[in-house]
Amino acid sequence: MTLYVDSSALLKRYVSERDSGVADDLLATDPVLVTSRLAEVEVRRNLARLLDGKDALEAKKSFLADLDAFALVNLDATTCNDAARIAEQTLCRSLDSLHLAAAQRSGSGTVLLTFDVRQAQAARSIGMSVIGV
Repeated sequence: MTLYVDSSALLKRYVSERDSGVADDLLATDPVLVTSRLAEVEVRRNLARLLDGKDALEAKKSFLADLDAFALVNLDATTCNDAARIAEQTLCRSLDSLHLAAAQRSGSGTVLLTFDVRQAQAARSIGMSVIGV
């Protein structure tokens, strides 16, 4: 199994919020974690938005160190074209469609870890397995 981790799940590692423990437990189930470059943008933005000063710097440092261990899917032309198709098919949000396309690029056995209900619904509608929500 390949576990694709979206931003909503990754953020829970660095910001204590509802389901942070669940996210940590689920992340520990797979030795090879996958995400996209989009997650880097989204998580860093939210760390800056939710945390202050030293807490924000420490969380960012931890996140970037952890990100080095992830397999990263680039948002190349193929991924963006797939995301556009997914967005047309499901009418999901643009960033969600980019995550879903990146997850699909990770292979047919990929499971999506998300805590975003709308994204999970879109993923299931295109036949993806989802955990978290």
